[in-house]
Amino acid sequence: MDHDSKMPTPRNVLFSLANKRRKCYSAPMPMPVRSCRVTIRDMEGVEHAVQVTAGTLYEAVALGLASIRTDEWVEGIPEGLNVVKVAASNIPVEHSVPIKDFNAWLKKNGGSPREMAGRQKIKAILGLFP
Repeated sequence: MDHDSKMPTPRNVLFSLANKRRKCYSAPMPMPVRSCRVTIRDMEGVEHAVQVTAGTLYEAVALGLASIRTDEWVEGIPEGLNVVKVAASNIPVEHSVPIKDFNAWLKKNGGSPREMAGRQKIKAILGLFP
């Protein structure tokens, strides 16, 4: 076998790059969904807003327009220079903590340095100095 046959050719390099790109894009990472408030003005100048959950800005616009267009209170959506406003935020997460568990955590000794510092901060907020 010749030494030159093992040298990469432009064709081999191109195929190698194409395969790497294909692998990178073949299984896209899912976009995190966000809670979005989509707002637009109708033909009468009335502003309408709807709450949607979307993975991209344009998905939020589409979901918002689809929802607002079907509402009987909307007097048509003008095209052209009309602007769709989208306020996106992370989806809110609600937590419930029993007070007895909270108090037990405050009274706990030890733990990681991070946990101990967090407990000291919470005690300071509550005015409970050691």
